[in-house]
Amino acid sequence: MISKVALITGGSSGIGEGTAHKFAREGAKVILMARGQERGQAVEDAIRSDGYEATFIPCDVSDEDSVVVAVGAAADTYGAINVLVNNAGGGGGEVFPDETTEEWDRVIRANLYSAFFMSRAVWPHLIEAGGGAVINMSSVAAQRGISPAMYDEFGATTSAYWAAKAGVEALTRQMAGIGGKHNIRVNCIRPGQILTPGATGGHGNIGTLNDTSGQHHYFEKWFDKIQIVPGPGYPEDVANLVFFLASDEARFITCEMINVDGGCAVKI
Repeated sequence: MISKVALITGGSSGIGEGTAHKFAREGAKVILMARGQERGQAVEDAIRSDGYEATFIPCDVSDEDSVVVAVGAAADTYGAINVLVNNAGGGGGEVFPDETTEEWDRVIRANLYSAFFMSRAVWPHLIEAGGGAVINMSSVAAQRGISPAMYDEFGATTSAYWAAKAGVEALTRQMAGIGGKHNIRVNCIRPGQILTPGATGGHGNIGTLNDTSGQHHYFEKWFDKIQIVPGPGYPEDVANLVFFLASDEARFITCEMINVDGGCAVKI
């Protein structure tokens, strides 16, 4: 990964921040994108203070025009793009059938449109580089349902999140098929109980815990019932897999959906 350029969305916190640090430590030049200027710049500064290379570029990945401008700036910064990590996303507190069209659109754009916009904009740069890797971020929500008893006990996030993450997986399969002849590998990760700033405070009907200290996932009680390995997981657990899938060691791996969830074997 020495001197390769890795572009990471949602890079200002959580899994994205952990992934940015991982790639930088392994010798990559890191472009991190996020909406929040202050936090994004802080991550860049932290990486640079450790002696590694990183550049923060503000971007709203749910907005097509913002993506086009930001990806152009990213390519100009280091002269190439070799890896794209579509990490940005998020859920919401409105639950079907009471969620609004506005909530549905916002969540679909944040998770699915963003992966499409970013991948489309970066694709020509990957081809120009002679190939590369795209890692999309899904969720265990993409492969599960929920029973009435589970909903009553644990709540649920917006149905748009479940639908968007399933869409990200379908997009992954289609992109992988198209990317093969260009030496572009496309894989997808399904995180489970990972402690991130966005997953430790309850919102509306989401989960049973509201922990601003960041020590408990808001679906902790649900995950603890179905995990094989005791949780929680941390951003670094996901970042390690992201890096592997982007590396030459994974050269024969594409079109895969891989869980990082402590072994949530029961698909409920």
